[in-house]
Amino acid sequence: MTQQATKPASDYGRLLAEIQSAKLLDRSVLLYLPRLFVMLGMVGGGLLLLDRLGNSWWQLLVAAYFGVVFAQIGFLGHDAGHQQIFRSRRANDRLGMLLANICVGLSYSWWVDKHNRHHRNPNEVGRDPDVERNILAWTSTQAESQRGVFRVVARHQAVLFFPLLLLEAWNLHVGSVRALLTDRRRRLVELPLLALHLVLPVTVLVLVMSPLKALAFVAIQQSLFGLYLGCSFAPNHKGMPIVTEEDQLDFLRRQVLTSRNIAGGRFVTAVFGGLNYQIEHHLFPSMPSRNLRRCRLIVKSFCASHEVDYREASVVGSYVQALRYLQTIRPAT
Repeated sequence: MTQQATKPASDYGRLLAEIQSAKLLDRSVLLYLPRLFVMLGMVGGGLLLLDRLGNSWWQLLVAAYFGVVFAQIGFLGHDAGHQQIFRSRRANDRLGMLLANICVGLSYSWWVDKHNRHHRNPNEVGRDPDVERNILAWTSTQAESQRGVFRVVARHQAVLFFPLLLLEAWNLHVGSVRALLTDRRRRLVELPLLALHLVLPVTVLVLVMSPLKALAFVAIQQSLFGLYLGCSFAPNHKGMPIVTEEDQLDFLRRQVLTSRNIAGGRFVTAVFGGLNYQIEHHLFPSMPSRNLRRCRLIVKSFCASHEVDYREASVVGSYVQALRYLQTIRPAT
C-alpha cells in the first residue's frame, strides 16, 4: 500500500472537535424509537402472515421476508454494540444481547470483541479478523497457502463470492457457539439465550406447518439472512488497500483509506442500516447511525482540505470493485 507521508495525529483531534461542536455524537434512545417501532411492526406483521398462511408452501415467501427482518435486527444490534442507542453501556449491552442472542442467534459478546478488533485495525492482516484466511483468501500469500477444496475456491472466489454468502449466517451461528464453549463466564449467560433463539422459532414453525415445510423455511430464511448481511458488509472494505506493518498511518488515515462509502439517498441508508457511511462510522463508531449523513459533509470536506483520499462508490460499483479485487487474489497454479 503506497501512501503519502503520515500527518500529525492532531488532524483527527481537529476533526473530532468539529463533530463535537455539531453535537453529532450525542445519544438519545428517543431518536431510535421510530426505528425500534418499525422493527416491532415488521416482526409482528411477519408473525401474523405466518399464522394466516398456515401449512402452505407460500410460507417460503415469508421465510425470505424474515431473512430481511433478521438482517435489520442485526443492524440494530450492531448499533447497540457500538453504544450508539443509550447513554448507558449496560442498557446498550442488554438490548444488544436481546437482539443478537435471542432474536438472530448470534453471540453478542463474541461479535463485539471480534468487531472491535476489526475497527481498531481495519484491513490489517494479522490484526483484523475480517481479513483472516478462511474459505476466502484476501491476500496472495493467503491464496497460496490454501489447500484442497479451499485452493479450488481461491481460484474462482470472485465467482463464488455471492453463493458463499448464503452460508454466512450458519458460519456466524457456529462461530458463536464455538467461542462460548471456550469461555465459561460468557457461556453461562449466552448459551441459554442462544438455546431460546433455537427453541422459540422451531416451536412456532412446527405448530404452523409440516416438518418438511419448516425445514425449507429455515433453510431459505437463514440463507437469505446471511446473503443480506454479507452484501451489506462486503462493500465497506473489500477491494480497499490492505495495511501492512510497514505502513505508518495515523488513526484518521488508517480509517479513511481502508473504508469505502456507498453513495445513495435515504433508501440506500435504510437498506444498509446506515453502514453505507462506513468512513464516518469508522472514524466515530459510537455516533448514532442517524447522524452519519450529516457527519459525511464535514468529514468529506475535512479530507479534501487535508489531501486524504475519500472513496465513495455506487452500490453496483462497490461490488464490482470488490469482485475485481478478489479476482486478482488467486494461487499461481
